Amino acid sequence: MTQAPAERARARLIAIQDRICAAIEAIDGGRFAEDAWQREPSPAGAPLSLTGGGRTRVLKDGGVFEQAGIGFSDVQGSALPASATARRPELAGAPFRAMGVSLVFHPHNPYVPTTHLNVRYFEAQPTNAEPVWWFGGGFDLTPFYPFDEDAAHWHRTAKAVCDTLQEDAYAEYKRWCDEYFYLKHRDECRGIGGIFYDDLNAPGLDACLDFTDAVGDGFIDAYRPIVARRRDAQYDTPQREFQLYRRGRYVEFNLVWDRGTLFGLQSGGRTESILMSLPPRVRFEYGYTPEPGSPEARLAEYLKPRDWA
Repeated sequence: MTQAPAERARARLIAIQDRICAAIEAIDGGRFAEDAWQREPSPAGAPLSLTGGGRTRVLKDGGVFEQAGIGFSDVQGSALPASATARRPELAGAPFRAMGVSLVFHPHNPYVPTTHLNVRYFEAQPTNAEPVWWFGGGFDLTPFYPFDEDAAHWHRTAKAVCDTLQEDAYAEYKRWCDEYFYLKHRDECRGIGGIFYDDLNAPGLDACLDFTDAVGDGFIDAYRPIVARRRDAQYDTPQREFQLYRRGRYVEFNLVWDRGTLFGLQSGGRTESILMSLPPRVRFEYGYTPEPGSPEARLAEYLKPRDWA
């Protein structure tokens, strides 16, 4: 018997979480602690009925990572929330199933970039119609002290991933990433970008599943060499303080603009897992301006779209 699309997607996503955890443990030397959770049924009268569960994995105070969080979730709800229907208004209010893997890794060393990945599957059941499914995801890089060779490697690996889907996918998904991971209130990109995509259901389920695998594996190929090059770089208090300051921008984006965070909160998701993307340590400083010509000031040159591949 052929498996349903959702069950096939679930198996692939769980395997991606496992592969990434194994790769990061090999890099870091530490171990992820797993928090398997199951959502209690929503109380009577709640605006949204949501059930499901997942497994949240967090590595803390490791050899490389101050905190590395990667979660898998699989939830079902009575009505798609607003954050998920901006591009699909015809599905507003439809019962849905949403599952995905999401990670954010915050390294100790300011010369190792923070990074993010998300791969997800949605399925909605409109009234008197066949179920509608689609995939989304991507990965992006947020350096504090950027290096051209790292940015070029990151984007060339992303392009190789996209080429497995179709020839022009990278150009579209890179542009989408640059536009999405953008702090409008700061007029700056969150980092050097990567790829971002949504509403993917062509050229069919098998191809979408294979592309999802390619994104997960491509993320490892893109990030691992950068960590290896920068993990032992020497730094002192000024570099650490700048890292903590720039982490504040990450917090701003995730809490103000990120659709995944908004979807999780609007759908009554598990708050602890939703907010594991936030850094364990961060600082905010009023009116901070880096000294002209300093390595810290140089970052601004990278917070705008650029052709790296």
